[in-house]
Amino acid sequence: MYHRISIGAVMLAVVLGITMSNAQAFDEAKYPNWKGQWLRSDTGIPRYDPSKPAGRGQQAPLTPEYQAILEASLADQAAGGQGVDPASTCIAPGMPRIMNNYEGAEFVITPRTTHVLMEHIYDFRRIFTDGRPWPEEIDPTFAGYSIGKWIDEGGTGRYDVLEVETRGLKGPRVFDSTGLPLHSDNQSVIKERIFQDKADPNVLYDEITTIDHALTRPWKSDQKIPSRAKSTASLARKHLC
Repeated sequence: MYHRISIGAVMLAVVLGITMSNAQAFDEAKYPNWKGQWLRSDTGIPRYDPSKPAGRGQQAPLTPEYQAILEASLADQAAGGQGVDPASTCIAPGMPRIMNNYEGAEFVITPRTTHVLMEHIYDFRRIFTDGRPWPEEIDPTFAGYSIGKWIDEGGTGRYDVLEVETRGLKGPRVFDSTGLPLHSDNQSVIKERIFQDKADPNVLYDEITTIDHALTRPWKSDQKIPSRAKSTASLARKHLC
């Protein structure tokens, strides 16, 4: 009995020690304050490049084959159909479309992982920031496998930029509801730089570069993700499908 209690006490001490060590290792003052709800600031159709109209107006550098897919999707939608937008059947939008931030987002920063919780269907992301290498095999998902790195770009002793690379994606995926397509081989590589506006902490930016075989070159979007709502309450979880 004494032996059993001793082992239990040792195990408890180890668990408590690890927990306290992890807590002490996370210095919140080193990380940016991204708490609260982040809402889309423009009222148009959510799109990859919010500075341009959706569909053809995005001026995506598509290959002829994938431009034809977009044209067919637009024609079908004009005739009353859904085009090639997989989200119309409640399939997860996937990356990079997740970051169009349809209905609000929340960032939860921990020492090893940054979680991006989205109001829209099935759009949660997990960005590993623990220094891990890329795994030899990745089980593909719509959100992909994301590895990030915090950077103190301003040299202030506090991180101000999160650089992220996402691989390991599955499809079908498109850039927006018009059916602007990504390649069916799902070999997309998506790179991001996420940071706050230095003059206005209630504005967050996500510089996204998509590398995909449906494109003739990497396609960059400098988009304002959202504006931070006055309320800092957590998102109310809901699904539309």
